[in-house]
Amino acid sequence: MGMFFGKRPSGGGVEAWEALRAGFRWDLPSRFNMAEACCTRWALAEPGRLALIHLAADGREHHFTYGAFEEQAARLARALAARGLERGDRVAILLAQAPEVLITHFAAWKLGAVTLPLFTPFGPDALQYRLADAGARMVVTDRDNFEKLASIRADLPDLAEVFCIDGAPAGARDFHAEIAAAAPLAQPVQTGPGDPALLVYTSGTTGPPKGVLHGHRVLIGHLPAVELHHEFFPRPGDRGWTPADWAWIGGLMNLALPCLLHGVPLLGHRMRRFDPEAAFALIAGQGVRNLFLPPTALRMMQGAMRSPGGMPAGMVVRTVSSGGESLGAGLREWARDAMGASVNEIYGQTECNLVISSCNALFETPEGAMGRVVPGHEVAIVGARGQVLGDGEVGEIAVRAPDPVMMLSYWNRPDAQESKFVNGWLRTGDLGLRDGAGFFTYVSRDDDVITSAGYRIGPSEIESCLAAHPDVVMAAAVGVPDDLRTEVVEAHVVLRAGLRGSEELARALIARVRRKVSPHVAPRCIHWAESLPMTATGKIMRRALRARS
Repeated sequence: MGMFFGKRPSGGGVEAWEALRAGFRWDLPSRFNMAEACCTRWALAEPGRLALIHLAADGREHHFTYGAFEEQAARLARALAARGLERGDRVAILLAQAPEVLITHFAAWKLGAVTLPLFTPFGPDALQYRLADAGARMVVTDRDNFEKLASIRADLPDLAEVFCIDGAPAGARDFHAEIAAAAPLAQPVQTGPGDPALLVYTSGTTGPPKGVLHGHRVLIGHLPAVELHHEFFPRPGDRGWTPADWAWIGGLMNLALPCLLHGVPLLGHRMRRFDPEAAFALIAGQGVRNLFLPPTALRMMQGAMRSPGGMPAGMVVRTVSSGGESLGAGLREWARDAMGASVNEIYGQTECNLVISSCNALFETPEGAMGRVVPGHEVAIVGARGQVLGDGEVGEIAVRAPDPVMMLSYWNRPDAQESKFVNGWLRTGDLGLRDGAGFFTYVSRDDDVITSAGYRIGPSEIESCLAAHPDVVMAAAVGVPDDLRTEVVEAHVVLRAGLRGSEELARALIARVRRKVSPHVAPRCIHWAESLPMTATGKIMRRALRARS
């Protein structure tokens, strides 16, 4: 798979961007597999080429070549097949940024299986729902997360095997021992761009999280935006890193796999908690040139900068991309001064990612705007019936189907699939507007998804967890504005008759969500309520609660 934009156009401005759009054509091959594109072809051509620098939690640095990745992925594929994994089966990956994440993705894709990345802070309830809904056959994890799996395994009848990367507790297989004992897979399964490859769960507002099923083509669909918001990526000397977890579409598809596909060394290091000063040291010490930093991370780095406008010693940053929430005023200018690189904003969602972008190498994006439509995609502002609205009118941001970066379907949710589309447009649920010059601006969510520190948080899981407490009758979770994180989660709780809210109970409820769902979705505070505002059909009116907060 070559580059779409290997050569920067002469001149600049929006005219150059529109010329790229006008001349763009998708080139989807009849056969395509992400493991072959991101690993095998490099291993065959340049087996000693550096693929990953992994900084472990203990500070040790490990280098992985494409040849090493291919060897281990081929052996793991044989081992997984021997344990019963077949084409179309789901393999869950419950790990932070680590080489085993990539090895498992590649091995599963060689077999035509579907990978299911999972966020390590998820608690037992969140894991049980996703693993059961996906019908996951196998899970790759570590000892830190195995205990959570063990506690719910009886409720996962489809789960046949668990592999552990740091030794094998009872009930698990030793990941590396299985690789060492297996011969490399001789013949990978042939796949096309539309064959299922990746299942990512996204936040829901009117029900449980939805599984978003993508084909191998999703990587191709990401490339135009990646190459342009990283300003004609790749360039000699490029090296990529993101603090965003590879369990999310942003970490995996906005940076990790595009780096590997283009032969750009990828830095793997997952901080347990984002540390801006450590991030500066990491970027400078490892010579990172290409960054995907959520706005919250940028704001934290801005706040930690002791000498605004001064570049930390050794930093050689070439490009910075950011998305997932509003950048806000001043971040672009600060990054340009502090890191020597402008921030290019990107827009998309799990179902259809990276369809709008800015590109400072070609044009300046007005303050507050996200950017322009990326070549290869068609985006519009539409009304309730899917009619295209005029410039300056607020409506729903929508993407024309079909599109290579668009999901194949929602997993097991034909009802949600049908409601996601109107008149040939995929509805994002985001309200925005387009100006007369073609720049798109985000206005607000059209539903109740909470955007906090780059994470999209659905209230339903939080509310279900709170309502399962014996003292709680009803609960509602909403996002309220926060200068650092865009929004933080607050919960409104109705207790059973005769009980009064207390600080002790509030702490217990917050801890319950942290433990059973995930720390990143736990409410920051609990509001006690006699009742919750409801619609005539019995739905909680979260907008009224946001106004109350």
